[in-house]
Amino acid sequence: MHIIRSFRVCSLCSTLISRSGRSRGGWRRLLLLQQTSIRHSEVTPKRFFSHGDFLDLYENESVQKYVKQLMEEYTDISQKLQHAHLSESDRKAFIKKHAELVPLANVFKRTEQAKKDLEEVLSVLHSTTGTEDEDEHLTQLLREEETEMTSRILSLKKDLIKVLVPTEPLDSSDVVLEVVSGRTTGGDICQQFTREMFDMYQGFACYKNWDFKLLNYTPAEYGGLHHAAVRIAGESVYRHLKHEGGTHRVQRIPEVGLSSRMQRIHTGTMTVIVLPQPKDLNIHIEPKDLRVDTFRSRGAGGQSVNTTDSAVRIVHLPTGITAECQQTRSQLQNRETAMQMLRVRLYQSMMGKETEQRHTARKQQVGTRSQSERIRTYNFSQDRVTDHRTGYSTRDIKEFMKGGEELDELIDDLLEHVEREAVLEVVDSRTLSQSESGQSAD
Repeated sequence: MHIIRSFRVCSLCSTLISRSGRSRGGWRRLLLLQQTSIRHSEVTPKRFFSHGDFLDLYENESVQKYVKQLMEEYTDISQKLQHAHLSESDRKAFIKKHAELVPLANVFKRTEQAKKDLEEVLSVLHSTTGTEDEDEHLTQLLREEETEMTSRILSLKKDLIKVLVPTEPLDSSDVVLEVVSGRTTGGDICQQFTREMFDMYQGFACYKNWDFKLLNYTPAEYGGLHHAAVRIAGESVYRHLKHEGGTHRVQRIPEVGLSSRMQRIHTGTMTVIVLPQPKDLNIHIEPKDLRVDTFRSRGAGGQSVNTTDSAVRIVHLPTGITAECQQTRSQLQNRETAMQMLRVRLYQSMMGKETEQRHTARKQQVGTRSQSERIRTYNFSQDRVTDHRTGYSTRDIKEFMKGGEELDELIDDLLEHVEREAVLEVVDSRTLSQSESGQSAD
């Protein structure tokens, strides 16, 4: 199929060149572009995302102006780097900024070239349509080229917007994820839901081929869960899980009891906490600032309860931040794990203050960091999961709770939404800065 397709394109190019009597090299570029597109479609899994938000953003006047300014800046820096009289400090600064702008420049140039190639195809198409010697086969090939190149341009526009998304240094970090049961008058619905959420994230880690290490697990009665903490390690874990932090709500009819017989819906909540764990995490803690308590592990009873004081709770006195572990029968291992969790929480506390200072109202509305707002509802009665930040809904809640492709698609949709907001924030910040600079100059 690939050979036949290439032959048809070559025939098309030869026919067009012979008819026009000239070759400007555009068709060679077109052929290479199409072959690349064919190879790309053969190896890339087919997944369907909404391009609307990103394409609307590409057409945004402020974004267009911002891209134009960055390209002018890129051209100016490229020219300055050719000068030999630059000081060493200036040269280093220009090289750093130039490297930051190269990805944007590359995508921008490919987009502009693709637009020119499409214009060339349309020009030939319009010149042959309606003529006496119109070739239906040739016209069909031209229309196929138009469709494929239009699709490629849309993809390039989306890539260009993605390049504008500010990078977060913690996105590649591992995380410590905690699930904590909420409170409700409906009995143990929250504990059961917390265990289901724990299982969902364990399934998602397996789906993404991440390492899932249990740090703490405090079970509740009837198979529920009070609290659990895990360390998840792998590729870009924090980027995918950072927006899972917050309050998750469940709505369901209990399986037993009066409410079950009356088909009465109960509502409960649980909280997910996601703490980044940078690979170079190095926080010095003075021993005098710690209070270490030991106690017997708690559990649902029976053999799950320790008969020795192996559980450890560590309190950081200056901040009041606490971490505890009762996962093993070794007090030493529990203490080591508790210290690891304490360092992560202290780091998050320090970063949280900086994050709060630089967040704008728009980003707060997106709810990317808040651990207190209700971010998602799991309605078992209606077989529906709804994310309140984007309005994204999906059916088949049992499949979703397995933590596989359904959850992955929701997270991808949320990431696109947040990235779109981040680009608008950067553009608005630059516009505001330029406006204030102009007023100061006046």
